[in-house]
Amino acid sequence: MSSSKWTCAPRIFPSSGFQVLDPSLHIEEETLPTYCPEKYYPVRQGEVFNDRYQILAKLGYGVTSTVWFSRDLVDAKYVVLKIYVTGERKNHELDVYHRMNAVESTHPGKRFIRKLFDQFVIKGPHGQHVCLVHEPLGVTASELLKCIPGQAMTLESLKPCIRQLLVVLDFLHSAAHIIHTDLQLKNLLLPTPSLEALSEFEEREIKQPSARKMLNDRTIYVSSRFPTGAGLPLLSDFGEARFADGENNADIMPNPYRAPEVILKSNWDCKVDIWNIAMVVSLFHAPKLAPLRLEQHMLISRIKAWDIVSPDPLIDGRNADGIFDDRVHLAELVALLGPPPPGFLECHRLSSVFWGKSGNWKNLAPIPGKTLESLATNVRGEDKEGFLRWLRLALQWDPADRPTAMDLLYDEWMMKGLKLGENKQTSSEA
Repeated sequence: MSSSKWTCAPRIFPSSGFQVLDPSLHIEEETLPTYCPEKYYPVRQGEVFNDRYQILAKLGYGVTSTVWFSRDLVDAKYVVLKIYVTGERKNHELDVYHRMNAVESTHPGKRFIRKLFDQFVIKGPHGQHVCLVHEPLGVTASELLKCIPGQAMTLESLKPCIRQLLVVLDFLHSAAHIIHTDLQLKNLLLPTPSLEALSEFEEREIKQPSARKMLNDRTIYVSSRFPTGAGLPLLSDFGEARFADGENNADIMPNPYRAPEVILKSNWDCKVDIWNIAMVVSLFHAPKLAPLRLEQHMLISRIKAWDIVSPDPLIDGRNADGIFDDRVHLAELVALLGPPPPGFLECHRLSSVFWGKSGNWKNLAPIPGKTLESLATNVRGEDKEGFLRWLRLALQWDPADRPTAMDLLYDEWMMKGLKLGENKQTSSEA
């Protein structure tokens, strides 16, 4: 592709006027315990990739990639580039997207997944980097949480987001046969901000470029705060997704989210996502920071559940040394859910490490004196009992006992309070 195909000219970024950070200070991806500089492509602001996509600002980083706000010079639109580190499972997320896109279905859940526009390979100084081109969604739910004051909200305000996520899961499980495995707030992104907001973000980056650390072989930029979109979040990041029609037994999910079969290193299936969505609904604290506008209050109240209605976390999992410990984790699950059924213990080889032959807990960690009901003391809203019953449906020891996404969607508590028009739409979509 030639630059003659461009419909808009690349922007020129200033070479001075920005804050230069102390080179000895570790920032951004450098703070990750597994950071290796040679694995990350040394992106430069203003750089054009694939003779088409110009880098405008850094949005984030992780163990497997860095993420950049960019402009498509051919189609004159904004996009987001996800540039993987070298040696990462190069085609996996792309394979997942290919399968989802190949599903010929009008299933509404497909609409609530972040779109993939393009992909290509970048040749770096230390190897090749897969680059995925995504639609520019808004900030993550976890970022938005940092700006919300710690005020209790009602249970009813939680339901719209949960319903949408359940519809997405039904598409993944029943139509695409994909297991996401990594449902957490940082993978829920608000809808695309307005074109005006994106344009203002671009201009601000040119007039007031991001702070950066300049080294001999690379520049490490400080991530910019992206505009906030309005609406319910979309599901993103399929880098850890698995195909449901194969055998799966890898160690997946962040520690507090892990399903019992994952903790016990057994085979698992799509029911780990059912456990996962219940944990998303039951975790995360809201810091007490500056108040937001009312509409932002209502938006975030749809994204998180337990900790916006209760100050107590459902799972801690840390031992006396502050280290996450499987023994403590399982002991907490026994306290919250009761002992696992005998059939579950018989099916998992590592069960004998934690339970005796008669199913008694071996006291490798003390069972805490807490229950779902005791943690829900400060929960506000109608039908608290219905909410706890819904959680218990998903948080079953045995994955075979967990309902499907559609079962959870059509649960009495989840459907209660729907307006007539919304009820008809949900029914037709699901």
